[in-house]
Amino acid sequence: MNRIAESELIINERGAVYHLDLRPEEIGGTVITVGDPDRVKEVSKYFDKIEVKRQHREFVSHTGTVGKKRITVLSSGIGPDNIDIVLNELDALVNIDFNTREIKKELQSLNIVRIGTSGSLQEDIPVDSFVASTHGLGVDNLLNFYRHEQNEQEKELLQSFVTHTQIHSQIGNPYISSGAASLIKHFVHDFHQGITVTCPGFYGPQGRVLRLGIRNPDLINRLTDFRFGQHRITNFEMETSAIYGLGKLLGHQCLAVNAIVANRVKKEFSKDGKAAVERLIVRFVEIFSENM
Repeated sequence: MNRIAESELIINERGAVYHLDLRPEEIGGTVITVGDPDRVKEVSKYFDKIEVKRQHREFVSHTGTVGKKRITVLSSGIGPDNIDIVLNELDALVNIDFNTREIKKELQSLNIVRIGTSGSLQEDIPVDSFVASTHGLGVDNLLNFYRHEQNEQEKELLQSFVTHTQIHSQIGNPYISSGAASLIKHFVHDFHQGITVTCPGFYGPQGRVLRLGIRNPDLINRLTDFRFGQHRITNFEMETSAIYGLGKLLGHQCLAVNAIVANRVKKEFSKDGKAAVERLIVRFVEIFSENM
């Protein structure tokens, strides 16, 4: 098996992967990702015990236990570029031998769950509600740097999406990946479900206009109106498609659950987004304790 060079997988002086500053024994089999570093402690306060705390740049992590289950919460920062770092380094921690720098013969699959905030694209999904993403549809281009294939249904959905939204090659080639059925089945009660669109930015890429004009001023309406069979777009944000796409390629089970803090159709913003996120965290811990 080929040895991975020092320049490709950077391991620091304490034997930890470079960006996350974590060693293989310092993560659990379930990893929660949150965008905001300050949200890490808001999740880990529900752990029965915290064993490891690490911080490097925007990557803050706490590993501990809930009951007898080992779990890690990790801040990813914002955007698909950061997700590229997080997913690849999490995979390296469980599937690459740091001593030999070779891929292990026996591969491990992590449960990776994003707990985040998002904007609703449907009038009937109000602020302060929750969405569990059945699919991540990316207009961020990250997965196009990797070898990946879409099945025929996915190709048809993407072609319909491009035609309907008028997102063409000047922006990039959209891709789609599904969440893990083994996880999403637990997130039905209290959750809306649907396609989450992932954008590479917060303003222009999500149709916001401040001082700059945008190429597709009708984007919000087109995303809201899109239908493909029983599928519709419920929300958009900046991480889910990258997590789902890379996670599936690497063999991990991934899910994104989001608190809705804005409704872009009704032009409303949550009066207490922090409380909505807190309720989502509590609901996740309940589900994790009982089912995962």
